[in-house]
Amino acid sequence: MPYRHTIAGHTWRFDDLRTVLAKASPLRSGDVLAGIAAGSAVERMAARLCLAEVPLRRFLDEALIPYEQDEVTRLIIDTHDAGAFAQVAHLDVGSFRDWLLCAQTAQLDAVRRGLTPEMVAAVSKLMRNQDLILVARKCRVVTRFRNTIGLPGHLAVRLQPNHPTDDLRGIAASMVDGLLYGAGDAVIGINPASDSLPVLGKLNHMLDEVIDGLGVPTQGCVLTHVTNTLKLIEQGVPVDLVFQSIAGTERANAGFGIDLTLLQEAREAALSLGRGTVGDNVMYFETGQGSALSADAHHGVDQQTCEARAYAVARAFDPLLTNTVVGFIGPEYLYDGKQITRAGLEDHFCGKLLGVPMGCDVCYTNHAEADQDDMDTLLTLLGAAGVNFIMGVPGADDIMLNYQSTSFHDALYLREVLDLKHAPEFGQWLIRIGIADADGRLRPAQAAPALLGQIQRMKLLPA
Repeated sequence: MPYRHTIAGHTWRFDDLRTVLAKASPLRSGDVLAGIAAGSAVERMAARLCLAEVPLRRFLDEALIPYEQDEVTRLIIDTHDAGAFAQVAHLDVGSFRDWLLCAQTAQLDAVRRGLTPEMVAAVSKLMRNQDLILVARKCRVVTRFRNTIGLPGHLAVRLQPNHPTDDLRGIAASMVDGLLYGAGDAVIGINPASDSLPVLGKLNHMLDEVIDGLGVPTQGCVLTHVTNTLKLIEQGVPVDLVFQSIAGTERANAGFGIDLTLLQEAREAALSLGRGTVGDNVMYFETGQGSALSADAHHGVDQQTCEARAYAVARAFDPLLTNTVVGFIGPEYLYDGKQITRAGLEDHFCGKLLGVPMGCDVCYTNHAEADQDDMDTLLTLLGAAGVNFIMGVPGADDIMLNYQSTSFHDALYLREVLDLKHAPEFGQWLIRIGIADADGRLRPAQAAPALLGQIQRMKLLPA
């Protein structure tokens, strides 16, 4: 059915709900590239005014991508909780925004399984940045494997010790650097340069040796394709978390070489190992606005709504971690610092509202119109919004993936400014090993002789 709104005597017509959502989106280069963005600020406002009047029930009746053509659509519809939805079923998108701003944490928890990605994407398009921050901060998504992530007043960090040749000693040096700065409670996660199973096996064994040898209450992950991880599990390699990049359409996921059945098989394989000590959230997902468009698999749906649909995929597999790699795909999709900032806040809001444990790789590529000041801004806003975890990259410069992210020092800044603590089990380890004092503040590096001595005995680094 068409949607119409009149502004200053001119009636704007939008043919379907998919078009309304696309035209209502804040400006971003990906939607312009796809030819679906509003042509003017006036058209964008007309679309938003139309969208505000759309009943939430409409999103259950008018699928953006047909049920018969897309398994993600089928997942969204088939797992929808009508009882949870009943609490907001009488609302339109505009009044749903008002409800969210007034709701308490318990109300948000109770309704999350009744919300679809399209509903939360729609309401985000009507919200200012401060609205996205306020609501996301009230959402609580707590997960566990060897420690507890997502508690209020806490911030975890993924220690990202990548190396362009997968050199074990180079990776170890970055790991030690990160641990001495108190990074690594989310995960010690390596992006491998190689797909060689022997190399991947060595990386997993090294992670296991470090975590077990130092007694670190955290988890390791080698961020290779899920099929490689399944083969490693079959070979008896110690695997903590299964990683996979995911998207919001069946066709885009096929471009990643995955489907929902494969993800379920991988989750069951990881669970069978029983390596968690305080919980069994064994999956780690990464997403990013523009992934479906870059694969020509967006079906005319705007990139932010496609991204929200990816969170329905994540939610189905109870992950420990999910993060949007917000500026990684490039300026063709998020052109500058303003667009990256907005996208990061949208993604965090949509994921948290749907019940996904959201982190963010606050990042950009060197050909984007962005710099580290933009990242500082987004980092601070996400901290205020209650982000579960961020990245910790040596010097904020990933020498293997060749992009700019956040550093160990950035995490220290955010914890200091917002009084955020480590994951509790990891924080206690930092105190016990001598890296942090009783208040959780880092001590000078020379105050950690026990850790350094253990590392030398493990021969990870020269004496």
